[in-house]
Amino acid sequence: MTSTYRIDKFIVPEAAMAQFMPRVHHVDRLLGELPGCRRNLVLTQTGGTGVFNVVTIVEWESDEAIRHARSTMQAHYEREGFDTEAFMRQLGVEADLALYAETSA
Repeated sequence: MTSTYRIDKFIVPEAAMAQFMPRVHHVDRLLGELPGCRRNLVLTQTGGTGVFNVVTIVEWESDEAIRHARSTMQAHYEREGFDTEAFMRQLGVEADLALYAETSA
């Protein structure tokens, strides 16, 4: 079973956390209902020296599932009138967004 992972890492200012986290959980719930989503997690940093204090991980069963999720979420944001980039800029959130694949030794 091969999976692709969408891992998004965020630096969220403490003052923005109360606005940021409800949106993250909203998106998490929507993604969890989409076909091909095997697992999704929202993690907040509780210790260590890392700069990212919020991380989301979504495991997808295929590239097609990822494409479907992307188009579904874009349509959802359009219906809501939600601009992700503007939201993050307004809150001062920095993001590192990427796809990852499992590697074998």
